[in-house]
Amino acid sequence: MDAPDPSTSSYYVSDDFYAALVEDFSGWQTPDRAISDAALRDSCARFLAEEARLLDRDRLDDWLALFAPECIYWVPGTRDGDPRREIAIAFDDRRRLEDRVFRLQTGEAWSQRPGSRTTRMVSNIELFSTPDPEIVMVRSNFLTVEFRAGDTRIWSGWAGHRLRDMTTHWKILVKQVNLIDYDQNLRNPSIVL
Repeated sequence: MDAPDPSTSSYYVSDDFYAALVEDFSGWQTPDRAISDAALRDSCARFLAEEARLLDRDRLDDWLALFAPECIYWVPGTRDGDPRREIAIAFDDRRRLEDRVFRLQTGEAWSQRPGSRTTRMVSNIELFSTPDPEIVMVRSNFLTVEFRAGDTRIWSGWAGHRLRDMTTHWKILVKQVNLIDYDQNLRNPSIVL
């Protein structure tokens, strides 16, 4: 029997998945879990720079390829978001991410007519260990400037990436985008943050 396809079914998003997600993103930024390996930090920094470049150049298929098959893109709507109990600004599994990318590429997404031009800055990159030696948590600050239809918007905050080391490259298991103005009127963010 073939394995389920995460691009067509959300089979992996279960109660156990939610519980593990909340556990993974609780209390992970502690000094005892900090990783000081400069080469590892440089590798993760290059990866985050690549992700930002792909998004700025509107190469959404290449950006999507950075994610593991079973993944989550999560923008909490609160400071300590728990997707089991709270509405999120975005909570996309693989299927929803592929839908989002497809819709944006059709040219028919009204919220992207005309399309946005963006530039992203990523800084203050910190690494933290997990019980699994192949998985690392990465915290970074970001600033994204979006220009669309004569209007400039600024998105800022910090991102938490849960990355799996695939030996020759990284895969995003979870990307959590924590906006500093999560509790304000965000006017329908239509770009990938």
